[in-house]
Amino acid sequence: MANKLVELISSQAAKYGNREVFRHKSYDTKDWITTSWDQFAKEVKEAALAFEILGIKEKDNIAIFSHNCPEILITHFAAFYNRAVPVPMYATSSKSQVEYIVRDASISTVFVGDQGQYAIAREAMCDCKIIKQLVAYNQPIIFDSDDKTSITFNQLLELGENAGDNIKNEVERRMAAGVPEDLACLIYTSGTTGEPKGVMLNHSNFDAQMINHLKRLDTISEKDVSMCFLPLSHIFECAWAYFCLYKGMRMAINYNPKEIQTTIKEINPTIMCSVPRFWEKVYTAVEEKVATMSPIQRRLVRHALNIGKWRNLKFKRKGLKAPFWLEWQYRIFDKAIYSTLRRAIGIEHGVLFPTAGAALCDHITEFLHSCGINIVIGYGLSETTATVSCFPTSKYRIGTIGTLLDGIQVRIGDDNEILVKGETVMKGYYNKPEETAKVFTDDGYFKTGDAGKFDADGNLIMTERLKDLFKTSNGKYIAPQALESRLGGDKYIEQVAIIGDQRKYVTAIIIPAYEALKEYAASKKIKYQNIDDLVKNTDIYKMIESRINDIQKNMAGFEQIKRFTLLPKAFSMETGELTNTLKIRRSIINKLYRKEIDAMYA
Repeated sequence: MANKLVELISSQAAKYGNREVFRHKSYDTKDWITTSWDQFAKEVKEAALAFEILGIKEKDNIAIFSHNCPEILITHFAAFYNRAVPVPMYATSSKSQVEYIVRDASISTVFVGDQGQYAIAREAMCDCKIIKQLVAYNQPIIFDSDDKTSITFNQLLELGENAGDNIKNEVERRMAAGVPEDLACLIYTSGTTGEPKGVMLNHSNFDAQMINHLKRLDTISEKDVSMCFLPLSHIFECAWAYFCLYKGMRMAINYNPKEIQTTIKEINPTIMCSVPRFWEKVYTAVEEKVATMSPIQRRLVRHALNIGKWRNLKFKRKGLKAPFWLEWQYRIFDKAIYSTLRRAIGIEHGVLFPTAGAALCDHITEFLHSCGINIVIGYGLSETTATVSCFPTSKYRIGTIGTLLDGIQVRIGDDNEILVKGETVMKGYYNKPEETAKVFTDDGYFKTGDAGKFDADGNLIMTERLKDLFKTSNGKYIAPQALESRLGGDKYIEQVAIIGDQRKYVTAIIIPAYEALKEYAASKKIKYQNIDDLVKNTDIYKMIESRINDIQKNMAGFEQIKRFTLLPKAFSMETGELTNTLKIRRSIINKLYRKEIDAMYA
């Protein structure tokens, strides 16, 4: 009997036929193009046959180096048909990152998205000699004049369409031979510390996670539309995409992350996975809009939000029916205010918005729920096939990361470390037995590197990331992400790196929100020649300082930022300051900005 992910596409195609499975924008016309289940199943089968023709064998690793597009899903499932293993790479990966994964996983076939990714893969192909075949997804990629081996994805499908019976029989044999212990995906961690590690996830890991989510997420249905926004190279979006296919939900695949604001309004998804930064920007935009209103309008909005908070958090959250007079007011404000806000975002009929990857401030979570935006906070890692815990449908507690999914065991270990055990936990790290041994206890619990605790109702609370935890020279422990998360909600702050390990006090490197800063400067008639001039302005510094002091006023003195530096250029993946999942690399920032950091302690 074949693995469930192998059987999934054909069984769903038999069920849904010409019904839409996903849509994506045409690379040429920018119009939305719909793909049916039947067409999806056909292309998966053709790609699978072509894989065998290209010489891809069982248990071979194949790399996917592209922004989100339908061809990625076709590639994943074609690999499953051959018992091969997709290895997603972030679309923003550098040449050295690509070469590291290619060498570590012995990859000979790489699927590329745009011209830039093709160029990087070609360079890697020349340097490390392991890569034998590039396949370019359906975009206007111009191959090098001396490139005689690369093919387009359409040419790949044509190979499969014309495959002979011997090829078809071999792929059928591979499909039937699959077992749950087969490696399904190799997901490389982004490497905030040390070199990336390939997380080995079996088919059984995904099978268990799909069942877990079917039990927990009982408010969604095949009528929902999910926006594929986060990169499919991330376990969060990858596992969620598989779940959408399991559930029969339609997907809209967003290619360019910078266009997400427009794409959401065009699609009006009912579901979308995201990271907290997206919602922080939504909150900031709303606060800015409210600030421009008349005093009467502001009071009305604040009153509406209080009604929404009362109804949704005091009653609905607890599974209780709101009093008639409260429900009546809520419905009025829903038509007049909440729905207008949701429509402006593009989620007027939103059902569920899973959010993970970092902390989202409690007041932002409360604000979103007050407006009828069902933010579901969750927690998970690549090593646990994404979700360990998330908000239940009701009786969730804001400030927590929810309750455990069925079949997952968690205990709190030394240093309050969250330890996880269950069928969704990885097999280990690829080619790294010593690293694997370090992250498992003797009785098989995975050490997450995150500290936490349970409350009396079984909600899991994450307190800090142990790997990020540092100690000042005064012996005080600091959890930097908590303060970084708070500051990230400010309209004038885009990125933050808290500094203080073995230092006398806490400082920060801050990337301002430059456009907001320019508007402030214009309103205060502050003159400047360029961004560098602006961030060095004394009045700008004092304004940011005042806002920081207000944000951290309820924190212990030793936790508070004493000094900070504003930078004229944002942290980026290209310079190594950010991982591919946009987490800061504190060690790199400490190294690159040592002069600025030392000056704050002079």
